[in-house]
Amino acid sequence: MFDVFGSVKGLLKIDSICIDNNIFRLHYKVTVIILIAFSLVVTSRQYIGDPIDCIVDEIPGHVMDTYCWIYSTFTIPDRLTGRIGKDVVQPGVGSHVEGEDEVRYHKYYQWVCFVLFFQALFFYLPRYLWKTWEAGRMKMLALDLMCPMISEDTKQDRLSLLRDYFHTNLHCQNFYAIRFIICEVLNFVNVVGQIYFVDYFLDGEFSTYGMDALSFTEMEPEQRGDPMAFVFPKVTKCTFHKYGPSGSVQKFDGLCVLPVNIVNEKIYVFLWFWFILLTALTALCLVYRFAIVMSPGLRLYLLRARSRFSPQKDVQLLADKFQLGDWFILYQLGKNVDPLVYKDLISVLAQDVSRKEAV
Repeated sequence: MFDVFGSVKGLLKIDSICIDNNIFRLHYKVTVIILIAFSLVVTSRQYIGDPIDCIVDEIPGHVMDTYCWIYSTFTIPDRLTGRIGKDVVQPGVGSHVEGEDEVRYHKYYQWVCFVLFFQALFFYLPRYLWKTWEAGRMKMLALDLMCPMISEDTKQDRLSLLRDYFHTNLHCQNFYAIRFIICEVLNFVNVVGQIYFVDYFLDGEFSTYGMDALSFTEMEPEQRGDPMAFVFPKVTKCTFHKYGPSGSVQKFDGLCVLPVNIVNEKIYVFLWFWFILLTALTALCLVYRFAIVMSPGLRLYLLRARSRFSPQKDVQLLADKFQLGDWFILYQLGKNVDPLVYKDLISVLAQDVSRKEAV
């Protein structure tokens, strides 16, 4: 188990400098870890054995396995319900008339591990973009100020540099905040796009997959069709053609067991609920961000909550004079600077603003 997940443990590292927020981290950290871990589990024979095993007496087993893995297997949707062992062999597996009964082919299982990995890359893309745009600015500004045990000389030097930074860049930092908002929007677009992509990947079955998996248990056992068995069948059929001794085409029907689908069905049930939850949280985050952009009063309230040790008049003065980008950098600094040092920073900046107003 630890060998499988050892390669993703580096993603669990906590960043020393915070340049985003918790919802952002759910995308590039939690979701990426989940997707990569699932990709590793799907490819691990330690847990699922051979991904496919097919039974045909006349064809060597390894040949049939390889053929059916490459060219896909199929089930009969009309045979999903019924008593196993009496009406049907397995859900979706039974006799059928070629050309009359609907046949559903399953080709996706070859690509699940790759799709999960590339999904992880897309979830990390906004983070990569933001780190490129951010370019270490917050780390540079918060340098040596994370620890409360800092010498007075060092603290005054750093506060003087921060004062010069805000004096030089005042009202010129809106683009920094806008870029972060763009990355938050990309997170929302990505997770919604991922839902549609997986729905396409699974032939339109993912959009309602989670709810179908919950609701089918309320039906009678002999009449209900398990949506997980419909999308991820454990037993399927496969047809192999070869030439007979006289040159005529012979057809061999085989049963194929797909142990990999035992894992796949659980993975995609979890991903359905996770993506829905992540979409809702990201949408709420965008509403919250829009409110911050449009409401100076909300920015004042948040800055007060972040700088609880500072005099209210100093916080009010900075909130009134700072534009969105200035406020955003000051607020982000509050996540990375010791609260007592942050109090001194608020005081220094407020004095600087008051001095400018007096002039």
